[in-house]
Formats: sequence, structure tokens, C-alpha cells
Amino acid sequence: MRDPAPLPARVALVGDRSPLVRAHQRIPPLLEALRRGHELVAEPYWVSSQDALDPAAVEGFDGVWLLPGSPYRSEAGALAAVRTARERSIPFLGTCGGFQHALLEYARDVCGLASVAHGENDPGAPDLVIVPLSCSLVGHEGVVHLRPGSRAERILGTESTIERYHCNYGLNPAYHDRITARDLRFTGFDENEEPRIAELDGHPFFMATLFQPELFGDGAEAHPLIRAFVTAAVEHASRAVV
Repeated sequence: MRDPAPLPARVALVGDRSPLVRAHQRIPPLLEALRRGHELVAEPYWVSSQDALDPAAVEGFDGVWLLPGSPYRSEAGALAAVRTARERSIPFLGTCGGFQHALLEYARDVCGLASVAHGENDPGAPDLVIVPLSCSLVGHEGVVHLRPGSRAERILGTESTIERYHCNYGLNPAYHDRITARDLRFTGFDENEEPRIAELDGHPFFMATLFQPELFGDGAEAHPLIRAFVTAAVEHASRAVV
């Protein structure tokens, strides 16, 4: 007798859905590919950044994915979604703008850097933890080197990978040590040792990438990081009914 199929996972897709954002168009068929090829069933629910202002907006989900497409209509809503996933141990994936805002939320709410800001949202702020990249990565591909023993390395099964980007902002190097003084780890770096993947120790699944795994390949198969995220969400759904 075959084992019963995993329970469907309810996944909040947090962002401001737009037909102009290629990553947004990629996600439904990627989730369908995971259902067909891996029996991982994720039911997606779009949650706008404005709706995410209510902390309860994502509390009942099995996974929270903070999507590309920044600047968000509500920075506060995006940050609230990150915080809820982090504090409630809900599997979390942040990609591109999701990476940036995951770092911003952690800097403010965990590291006590209450005054730091995002350079795209508040370019005149005196303390920017997210700043313009020295070279735009819009439409670029680049090598990402993975830290040995990290979750990212285990998922990808390699020491380095080529990934696609569509972004202009990243971490201000001046804040690197202060952000990583606690449980956040940078586990993927470009050729210049600039962070491209972050993961959180002690959390069931909390990963953020500056690159966009949604743009992997031709869209017929999900990137391993997306598959790992959905797997974690399905596991969360199974634990919820025990």
C-alpha cells in the first residue's frame, strides 16, 4: 500500500501581484510542476503588502514567500510578514526584494537597529542597511559560492551555482558584522564576497536570496530552493494536524 499523499500546504505569496513582474508569472506553473513531479501540493494565496500589515494576515499559513517586485506598496506590510514567519516558525522564503526586506526586518527587530532604512524606500535616511549595488544586477547572471555545511549547500548539492538576478539593491557592507552577530548567517556569496543567500539558525526553514530562483531554467521545473521551501511548508501542514 502506498503511503498517503502529503497534505496540501497553504502558502502566502506576499507582494503586489503584477503582470509586469516575470517572477510572479512563473510561480503558479512552478508550483504545479512540484505537484506533478514530486507530489508536493502547495495552494498559493496572494497577499498584498498592504493586507500583510495585519500580523494575522499570514499567521495561518504553512509557508510565507516574500516575492520580488519592490518597492512594495507597503514596506511595513512586507516587514510584518517577515516578522510573523520568523517568530511563529513558519517556513519562509524571501527572493530579491524579499531578501532585502528580510535583512531589514532582522536588523530592526532582532539586532536593535531601529533607525536603519532601505535605500530604495527612503534614500535620504541617514542609516541605510540596504543600499544601491555598486553594479546593477538587472538581467544578469552570476556565480554564487556556497558555504560548506550550510543548508543552502545541502539543498543545492554543490559548492557553487549560476543564478539569475533582477535587482539594484543589496546589503550595506558596514552592517555585515552587526547583522550576523546573532542567528542570521550569510551562506552564499558572489565573486566579491558580497552576500547573496541568508539563512536563520534554529528556524525550521528561513532562507532569503538576492537572486531570483523563480527564473531558473525554462520554468518547467522548480529551483531546488523553491522545492525545499515547499517541502518545508508541506511538513508544517502535516505537523499542524497531528
